[in-house]
Formats: sequence, C-alpha cells, structure tokens
Amino acid sequence: MTGEAKKADGSGSDVSVLGLGAMGRELARALLDAGHRVTVWNRTAARAEPLVDKGALAAGSPAEAVGASPLTVVCLLDEDSVLDVLDGVELAGRDVVDLTNGTPGQARRVAELVRARGGGYLDGGIMAVPPMIGGPHAFLYYSGSERVFREYRALLDAFGAGHYKGADPGAAALWDVALLSAMYGMFGGVLHAFALVRSAGIDAREVAGDVGTWLAAMGAAAPEYARRIDTGDHTGDVVSNLGMQAAGIRNVLATAEEQGVSTALLSPLADFMRLRLAGGDHATEDLTGLVQLLAPGAELAAQPGAK
Repeated sequence: MTGEAKKADGSGSDVSVLGLGAMGRELARALLDAGHRVTVWNRTAARAEPLVDKGALAAGSPAEAVGASPLTVVCLLDEDSVLDVLDGVELAGRDVVDLTNGTPGQARRVAELVRARGGGYLDGGIMAVPPMIGGPHAFLYYSGSERVFREYRALLDAFGAGHYKGADPGAAALWDVALLSAMYGMFGGVLHAFALVRSAGIDAREVAGDVGTWLAAMGAAAPEYARRIDTGDHTGDVVSNLGMQAAGIRNVLATAEEQGVSTALLSPLADFMRLRLAGGDHATEDLTGLVQLLAPGAELAAQPGAK
C-alpha cells in the first residue's frame, strides 16, 4: 500500500473522492470529519470549494486525484460516467471503491476495467440518503476485493456500517437494488394512500402517522415471508390467504375508482393475484406464492405488464 501509514483507528489516511454531487459531497465531508487527508475532483470545479474550505485538496483532473491517494472513492451519476472519468487514468497499485448506484452487471464491467489496469476494486451500495451519511442509521453493502474491504474498513466506516457480501463485484448492487425494490413498492402504496384521503379533502399529514405505524407493523412479516419463500411452504398456518387478499385488494381498487383516484400503482399486484389464482389451487396460499410468477424461467408472457 502506498501513502503514509494509517493510525489504528484508520484516521489520517490519504483518500480521493471523484464526484461531488449530493452524495459525493457528503462522502467527502464524512472523510474530512473523520480526520482523513482528502483530495476531491468534480467536473464542475466550483462544487469542490466548500470542501476545500473544510481542508480538502482540489485536483484538476481525475488522474491527478487518483494519483494523490492509494484509495479513490467514486460516486458519479452512472456507469458510463465512471468509465468516462477513469478512461486513461493510471490505476496500477491503486484501489477503487465505487459507490455509484448501478446494476450488478455494470459493477462487474467497472471491476473488469479496474483490475485489467492493475487496480483493486470494491463495489458498494449505499443504503442511506445523503444527510444520513456518517450517522447511526446509514449502512453500506460491499463486494469485490476482500483485501480492499479489510484494508480500508476503518476508513469506510466513516460513511456507515459496512457489510461485505462476497467476491462477486455485482453482489453489493444486487443487495442494494433488492432493498430499493422493497422501498419503491412501499412508497407506491404510501402515495396511493395519500391520494385516496386527499380525494376526500383530508390532508395527507392527518393520516401520515397511522400509515407509518401500520407499515412498521406489517414490515414485521418480512422474516416469515422469507422463510416461506426459501422453504417453498406457502400454505402452512396462513393468516390471510391469497383468496382473501384478492378479495381485499378488489375493494381497495374499487374505493379508488369511486374517489376518482388512479389505480395504476396497485393494479399490477391485483393482476398478479388473479393470475396466481387462475393457475391452480392456490387460494389457501399466503401472498408469498406470488413469487413463483417472478422466478427465473416463469412464463413471462403471461405476466401482466412484464417485458
């Protein structure tokens, strides 16, 4: 490893940050607050000024930034931006932690490029919004080089708790997107709920507390759902079976139609319930049986909205 020796707590390390958007700025700030020597670069140089005021060094190019530190943290818009910024940059003997949001396949492509140029690569998925970085609720998934993860773990902890998910560079992105999928599904329901009450002249804030309490209670079912899916047991000790759920969601959609609210966010789930019920004797299953319609090799052409 190049650069000065780190202190036992990981502070005092040289580290560079490429990309100073909303998330990149917070990553650089957290590193500065943790006592690291931080070099920053951004395509729009003015974004570096507040960080320079806090003690960061501004690099004039990606190559200069990468050359300034043994470790570079990358947080850009997308994979194309990462490949463009790293184009022609000397990476031999350097380590890259890429925290750009992307897909597993994209992470593997960036890893291949970095490794081909002699660098170490660790991909990361940030499970936090920018203001959460460095706080108690932020956590990150990492995958790729275990050496890089272990060597810089104390430094990376400045962002949030780190969880290593294996040598496959795409693993962190898969875990990241899995959680984001759950989040977007939940937010879709929240938006529908607010639209529904507002159609009756009720402010969303009046129901927001109850929505949060209800979702927290329902979220407790996740471990049991996971057990059913992993074991394939969708029928034992079911509290609310698919037949009941399908009837219930019909009332949800009918109420929306009565109130003049679009059903676009929830109709696909109702469609999948009908499809599962039409495919055999599944009425006594838990809702978890729907996962069979999403599995690799399922008949996608029969699935509503599938491509």
